[in-house]
Amino acid sequence: MSAALQVLAEQLRGEDTPIAGHVVEVAGSPDGEAADEYGLVMEAVREGYLLHYGQSRLLAGHDPDLALLAGDYLYALGLDRLAAMGDTEAVAVLSELIGRCAQLHAEGRGDEVEALWVEAARRIRE
Repeated sequence: MSAALQVLAEQLRGEDTPIAGHVVEVAGSPDGEAADEYGLVMEAVREGYLLHYGQSRLLAGHDPDLALLAGDYLYALGLDRLAAMGDTEAVAVLSELIGRCAQLHAEGRGDEVEALWVEAARRIRE
């Protein structure tokens, strides 16, 4: 379990939002590394994706409408963090990733998205 995912869970739990009451304890222990800003960004955007197309690692007991809204919120949270860091190239990479994942899922090709995540993470870390 990444330290960044645990930090994100703590942040969401502490916010005054409809999401806060649905944040679960994150299983496992941190991977030994401190959460860096890019790790937090990737976990927020990944969790947003999972709320839209998969199973959340951080929320439970929510309905589909809240999952959709929470997913949008986490996409925005990640992109906002990048913009605050001034990394417009990374914002473009993740924006493209979010759009491409949505397109592939709409086309019934969701099995192709994992490679996109790996490539986006590599590009952002460069």
